[in-house]
Amino acid sequence: MHCISNIVTANDCANVLLAAGASPIMAQAVEEMEDISRASDAEVLNTGTPDAGKFEACLICARASAQAGRPVVLDPVGVGASPWRLGRVRELLSRAAPSIVRVNLAEARALLSLAGQEQGVDSPAAAAPDERARTARELAAALGCAVLLSGPVDIAAAPDGSAWAMDGGSGLMACVTGTGCMLSALCGAFACVERDMAEAAALASAFWKLCALLAGERAGERGPGSFRAALMDAAWALDAETFAARARIERA
Repeated sequence: MHCISNIVTANDCANVLLAAGASPIMAQAVEEMEDISRASDAEVLNTGTPDAGKFEACLICARASAQAGRPVVLDPVGVGASPWRLGRVRELLSRAAPSIVRVNLAEARALLSLAGQEQGVDSPAAAAPDERARTARELAAALGCAVLLSGPVDIAAAPDGSAWAMDGGSGLMACVTGTGCMLSALCGAFACVERDMAEAAALASAFWKLCALLAGERAGERGPGSFRAALMDAAWALDAETFAARARIERA
């Protein structure tokens, strides 16, 4: 797994991929992007803490992986935070189509040119479940790829309008920086083994929701630091039997 991450979450993204059984590399030098892309089974491109070099590296990776038929996950962190960031993400989308786009509600609205609210890179505005599902479907249709809209209930949508809802998790997810970035990394890992990109996103979401639920049961009362460590433990320990019994995926 190759991840162009951001300086806030790179270590956690690498560790959650290791815990889930993937092998991460976090390179982002423009000079080696084509070589790294050729050696990777999937790309996860996170545009948080951006600069011009990062966007150029993302573009090289996206084109190389798309040409080779490998999955590309785009996490346009805080895309509505500035016109420059929004413009560069739109340029990236126009020049190299991703397989999965993982967003929160404000990011989805920014990409759809709707009136969204940004609070740093967070999405403070609440929305009804049907509005969230509609937004995910609209973005998937507009971009022509799978979309995972994360929040209290995650929505995975395909361009054809089909969608899944993943419930569960823990309220402490909002107290740990980078849980969305880690989910994007997991989307890349699941996309390596599941050919349907919307289903891969739904499975990654259900996995992460269940990890959060288990982490909350084991360490939530001790606070976000213990919860963060318990998330990694849950990703490492979660087995197929427990996942099949407790994961929550429904048609949206």
